[in-house]
Amino acid sequence: MGKIIMWNLMTLDGYFEGTKKWDLGFHTEVWGEELERLSIEQLSQCNSLVFGRVTYEGMAAYWTTAKDEKVEIADFMNNLPKIVFSRTLTKADWNNTRLVKENIEGEVVTLKQSGKDSYIFGSADLSATLMNLGLIDEYRICVVPIVLGGGTPLFKATPEQLKLQLLNTQALKNGGVILRYAFNATIN
Repeated sequence: MGKIIMWNLMTLDGYFEGTKKWDLGFHTEVWGEELERLSIEQLSQCNSLVFGRVTYEGMAAYWTTAKDEKVEIADFMNNLPKIVFSRTLTKADWNNTRLVKENIEGEVVTLKQSGKDSYIFGSADLSATLMNLGLIDEYRICVVPIVLGGGTPLFKATPEQLKLQLLNTQALKNGGVILRYAFNATIN
């Protein structure tokens, strides 16, 4: 059975973007050889990429025009199968993308049955929906050593607490820390 893995960068105070959409300047604080190598490794092992509409539109705009310094990652991003969950998007033009408007739960279960892992990038609203349905199997978060002071929180309010099990940690030379957690059960 494949896993649904949420992968995100987050500031120490819990934001995955600043006060404006796509305010991701803090990513440069931890981007480097180690994170690039990890990104390539994760992309080479995944079955598909999963997005909500906002992240999909931003990623498509960026990766279809990415410059030479990230060509290997751009090749993965542009060629891997992608699924965008949206009720409002009318078409998905980025190469190898399928638009899903209904039955999120059924689609995610089908993804898991593929036997390979799928990654959710960004997509905090979609992630909140999948968290509430108990469909995210693993959380991989790179904590960026910055207190942003405001922005969009990575985690939304949930009806119940989620119990996670620490799988491992990895400190990066530039101060970032990657945390890997598996979803266990709901705390009552």
